Amino acid sequence: MWPDLTFVGSLDPRAVVGASRLLAGLVAWPEITTRWHEESACAGMSVGALTWHLVNQPQRIVETLAAHDPRDSRLSEPVPVSTHYANAVWIREDLDGPSNVGVRERGEEQAAAGPQAAAAAAAEAASRLDTALLTAPPVVVVPWTGAAMAVEDFVATRLLEIVVHSDDLAASLSVPTPRFAPEALSPVLTLLTDLALRRHGQDALVRTLSRPQRAPEEISAF
Repeated sequence: MWPDLTFVGSLDPRAVVGASRLLAGLVAWPEITTRWHEESACAGMSVGALTWHLVNQPQRIVETLAAHDPRDSRLSEPVPVSTHYANAVWIREDLDGPSNVGVRERGEEQAAAGPQAAAAAAAEAASRLDTALLTAPPVVVVPWTGAAMAVEDFVATRLLEIVVHSDDLAASLSVPTPRFAPEALSPVLTLLTDLALRRHGQDALVRTLSRPQRAPEEISAF
């Protein structure tokens, strides 16, 4: 069995500040307005819904840090990031599973606010992150799972969402994908590699990266 993955001691949570500023810049592209109601690169999800799902990621960091309660008994038993994904129901579901349908439905509901509201929300979240992270606790409770995570591991999960869905949104708009700084991109690549390894095994991953003639058709982390 592969050892647990954690980013404690190797990830600076403030890496998400620069990533969120890039996200805000992407959400401000004028192409979003003209394609708002079109289907995005994520099947079954409009550009508007995908935009709001992306904007939600830095917002969730700010909200989770603000809701921190040092008296919460769960803080004494944080789970590593690998366990967080092992317990994630949405990974085991197909696109029509309840969790994934719920994400799309919430995105479509938020999309009713329009692209200007999304751009404003993205800029506001990016502006609040720096201050929120200055006093970030070492461990937080993730609202949607009820489990505690080290703040570095929690931020890594949001960085993954930001990087992956920024690419989805850029592809949907036919604009360049943001160039994330190494301190933001590196943990995402580490996390995606770990997830792909656990899902497909050593041979699939090594061959895809070094021997394409023997590689399987895909090694998606999800």
